[in-house]
Amino acid sequence: MTERYDVAVIGGGPAGLSAALNLVRARRRVLLIDSNRPRNSATLLSHGYLTRDGISPLELRKLGRDEFLGYEGAEHRQTIATNVVPVPGGFDLSCEFRGQQSSAVAGVVLVTTGLTETLPDIAQLRAFYGTYVHSCIECDGYDKRDQPLALIGEHSDLVERALLLSQWTDDLIVFTHGSDVVTPKDEAALVARGITVDRRRVASIDGDREGMRGVVLEDGTIVPRAGGFVRPEWSAALDYVARTGADLDDDGLLVVDGHGRTSVPGLYAAGESTAPGPQQLIVAAGDGARVAAVINRDLIGGLEHLADAVQ
Repeated sequence: MTERYDVAVIGGGPAGLSAALNLVRARRRVLLIDSNRPRNSATLLSHGYLTRDGISPLELRKLGRDEFLGYEGAEHRQTIATNVVPVPGGFDLSCEFRGQQSSAVAGVVLVTTGLTETLPDIAQLRAFYGTYVHSCIECDGYDKRDQPLALIGEHSDLVERALLLSQWTDDLIVFTHGSDVVTPKDEAALVARGITVDRRRVASIDGDREGMRGVVLEDGTIVPRAGGFVRPEWSAALDYVARTGADLDDDGLLVVDGHGRTSVPGLYAAGESTAPGPQQLIVAAGDGARVAAVINRDLIGGLEHLADAVQ
């Protein structure tokens, strides 16, 4: 028979783990579905998570799973959700991993699968990504402090990111990779802060096992840089909830109210599945805990229902 759970949490990052832990502590039977293939797996160290600053992302997830699985009612499946279908009293879930299929039924589903990212088509960028080139300025800016840095991107938030990065270095070059996302007015504002703008296309990243040496442009110019940041293309991998009919915004993210409820009763979302751009790990964990509290109250009828019963 198909196993039935009070809550299925899809996604085992900080948001999902935090939600799962709080729900199982509320004596809910919780299924955590996760393939353990996080977006930030290329990053050697995670930062800004209280008491765990500098931990490996994969180690942080392992610690969270172990804490969760220490409670009665907790179950983890290393698999990928492929379909979530509303049924009377909850949802049918289909999963698959390495050719193995499984299913489950849950009264409530919480989506915390986060984002996928696509890097610009630049040779050797992937080789240095997570060590010398990063995407999260708040996470890794401190460790690149006072270094000659590159910021590579083709999106409208490039200027904002450059200004933020200037908090950690006074030697910054913004590479627009041939795009026109930096207006002349923006460039003047950046130059006034000592930030250079280079509009040529980037061909490659120069370096070796000893580290990054520079940014290679299409015309063969090598601009010396010790590290940098890149702005990936972020997208939500939410095809598996399509049959629920849940509302999505213009960015393809789940639309939620102030409590994590989607447009479909019983379907909730937390973390990066609901907000544009990656979140810091500790922010995602907090969001997961917040939505878990809402789910637990909704499952027992909500605070308003309880108040009416007492009266």
